[in-house]
Amino acid sequence: MIKMPCVNKKIVGTTRMQWFVRACQAMGTGMMLSSWATSSIEEVAEAARTGLHWLQLYIYKDRDVTESLVRRAERAGYKGIFVTVDTPFLGRRVDDVRNKFQLPPHLRLKNFSSSDLAFSSGKDFGEDSGLAVYVAEAIDASINWEDIKWLRGLTSLPIVAKGILRADDAKEAVKIGLNGILVSNHGARQLDGVPATIDVLPEIVEAVEGKVEVFLDGGVRKGTDVLKALALGAKAVFIGRPLIWGLVYQGEEGAKEVLQMLKEEFRLAMALTGCRRVEEIGRTLIRRHQALFSKI
Repeated sequence: MIKMPCVNKKIVGTTRMQWFVRACQAMGTGMMLSSWATSSIEEVAEAARTGLHWLQLYIYKDRDVTESLVRRAERAGYKGIFVTVDTPFLGRRVDDVRNKFQLPPHLRLKNFSSSDLAFSSGKDFGEDSGLAVYVAEAIDASINWEDIKWLRGLTSLPIVAKGILRADDAKEAVKIGLNGILVSNHGARQLDGVPATIDVLPEIVEAVEGKVEVFLDGGVRKGTDVLKALALGAKAVFIGRPLIWGLVYQGEEGAKEVLQMLKEEFRLAMALTGCRRVEEIGRTLIRRHQALFSKI
């Protein structure tokens, strides 16, 4: 069995959050909560007291805000910090610009008390996406490895760099004492033309030389996707959108059903490739075919 952590992509409403986190707890999988979630660190911990929780952290210009998030996660029993390193600015999300995206009036980013940081001030963002303006105003676009070292010195919790796609960055993360790498392209919503995470996973695994664990997210839709990621060296995978679809379909039971489907597909894929245990999954299972039109 592999733990298949799932990511809270700003689940809306406390009831839906409870469905989500309870489904993860019931299925024996972990949950990562975004700093920008519309449910707070404490609400998630309370909803599933025996669940495994991590915090996806953004580094704010106001370092006191960042430190406060870390301290709250520690007190609430979270088991790790996933620091997002690929969002100094928000990518050009055309639909959000066209729709002049804002949170609906009944929602706010629950981890913050001020209306500006909670993204609930109701101010006019002009012709831009409200979230893009929020990121530009609140998130530190100048962060570098020194800031990650500062975070490393702030907490004893394991820290994983989320958003690594290059071997040199992976090596630097290991060098400064981080505990893991999450190979992620932010759902391919940050940069047009960004590589698929499954394509860069092998070079990241090779770069860290077994010194830290490597995880993957992005595009995981079936149990066979999990098998491929493990075969290429990932310790576990993270999923996001499928859980949202399950919630929309049938709430907590729908989310459980999605996780159960993934686990059953994964078990079947293992059986059909002759793997009796997760430890037997290896690169010999993977073949890469040349693109049909590559020579034209």
